[in-house]
Amino acid sequence: MEISRRDFLRFSVAAGSATALGGLIGSGVNLGPVVARAQELRIKGAQVTPSVCPYCSVGCGTLIHTIDGKIVNIEGDLRSPHNEGTLCPKGAATYQLHINPNRPTKVLHRAPGATDWEEWDLERAMDRVAELVKKTRDETFIERATSGKLVNMTPAIFSLGGATLDIEWNHIQQKLMRGLGIVAIENQARI
Repeated sequence: MEISRRDFLRFSVAAGSATALGGLIGSGVNLGPVVARAQELRIKGAQVTPSVCPYCSVGCGTLIHTIDGKIVNIEGDLRSPHNEGTLCPKGAATYQLHINPNRPTKVLHRAPGATDWEEWDLERAMDRVAELVKKTRDETFIERATSGKLVNMTPAIFSLGGATLDIEWNHIQQKLMRGLGIVAIENQARI
């Protein structure tokens, strides 16, 4: 492994800083005020919006800090009776969910048998999903069981809710799926 002078200097500065910090902590210096001040400066001037963690059905409270409409920090809400300011690892990574440059932001469609994806506008994609759901439901709808009991269901569609969906969306999704007669309904957060 070859180390350049620049890398050597970086490693030296990092090692010296770590040694100095360790020495301060070891000698009993209270770094609490410094950490609190650094935290305050990091979100100074940010607008705080209370929200809910999107990952599971617990509904942990979060505080979203934004500056000029851009999310700069997401943390647990101390006022929440569910989590009292703490977040699980998934909840603590919510910030990455929003700012990740690899996050898909466009509708991609790959036709049956095709090898390439094509971009669709959202309206076209939603129309196609609605068309396929209606077609499948119409073709497989069962009004009455063989015993004559009214069932109004379709066994051909499965609904899987996601843990990144909030509680309200999952409730609406349940209502919609049951209204369509779908009986195979599950949520990834429970699995």
